[in-house]
Amino acid sequence: MDSVTQLVLGASIQGAMLGRWQGRKALLYGAALATLPDMDVLIDYGDAVADMTYHRGFSHSLFVLAALAAVLTWLIRKRWPDAGYSGRRLFATLALVLCTHPLLDSFTTYGTQLFWPLTTPPVAISSIFIIDPLYTVPLLLAVLVALIIGLGRQGRRWQCAALVLSSLYLSSTLVGKTMAEHRLHIALAAQEVHADSVFSTPTPFNTLLWRVIAVDGDTYYEGLTGWLDHQPLTLTALPRNSTAAAQALVNSPQDQRLRWFTGDRLRYDLINGQWVATDLRLGMSGYHPFRFALANEEGGGQTQLIEHTELWPARRPDASTLRLLAERALDAATPLSLAELAQPLGEPAVNQPQ
Repeated sequence: MDSVTQLVLGASIQGAMLGRWQGRKALLYGAALATLPDMDVLIDYGDAVADMTYHRGFSHSLFVLAALAAVLTWLIRKRWPDAGYSGRRLFATLALVLCTHPLLDSFTTYGTQLFWPLTTPPVAISSIFIIDPLYTVPLLLAVLVALIIGLGRQGRRWQCAALVLSSLYLSSTLVGKTMAEHRLHIALAAQEVHADSVFSTPTPFNTLLWRVIAVDGDTYYEGLTGWLDHQPLTLTALPRNSTAAAQALVNSPQDQRLRWFTGDRLRYDLINGQWVATDLRLGMSGYHPFRFALANEEGGGQTQLIEHTELWPARRPDASTLRLLAERALDAATPLSLAELAQPLGEPAVNQPQ
């Protein structure tokens, strides 16, 4: 989730748990501690693929964060042995503030390595967009109230109420995801498509309209479905080019890492002699933030792997596209062509030499 959400979540938890003794300082302590896992963005892992796939790694591991909470508890109790709260309460607070950060992240689409150093695939429940005001606003409001009235009984009640409300909303996103994937499976059966994998994610800033993907060999199917839709889901078939890319990138460690990290939900395009991989999970049709040039196609069918990959210039959705998505969420009859939105994925980037 975004930094503001993580900050107010940590502040609200510590305010509810330790505000009686720490007062308004609990909000500051919780906010600072909750941002700690994201400090791994300051680490340079060597190239763009590594930076993407190692982010939310060790610093988001439940094992690491639980151990860190234990160490911090010991240090704090050693420094302030006469605090009015117990060591168990302190440990529970620190563990919750730290561990709810990656747990919340795991509900987004990116992928969070909750069980590092185990090599299990990243957890990406993908039921909430990275910025969702309906989740954040109750927590933000509760923190602002506590800053004004303090963390007496009434102030702590505000924190508890906000935490319950946000948690209930987060749980409700799983219902939306179930709805979207149920409709996807019906559409796939109607088209007699036997998908290798499926994926669903809410469109930006809401859980009303969902984007669904089904991967089937060299083709992937994409569609939009929402709570207000009354017609069957329509899927658009789009090229994935995975077979040719697999041959060209057979020795690419970056490609292998991306396939593992994304569950092989990738699209490949040969653009101006370069094989470009696109993470289809993130962003929206035609606007995907994580694209990477992995190899150069040379004469005679030879491929030269790119040792240090960089992010491919990505298009950003303009206001008209976001407005069109908002209209589509409210009205399924809104004309919106996923094929047209996705067409630029196979074209040179705007600032790439032709």
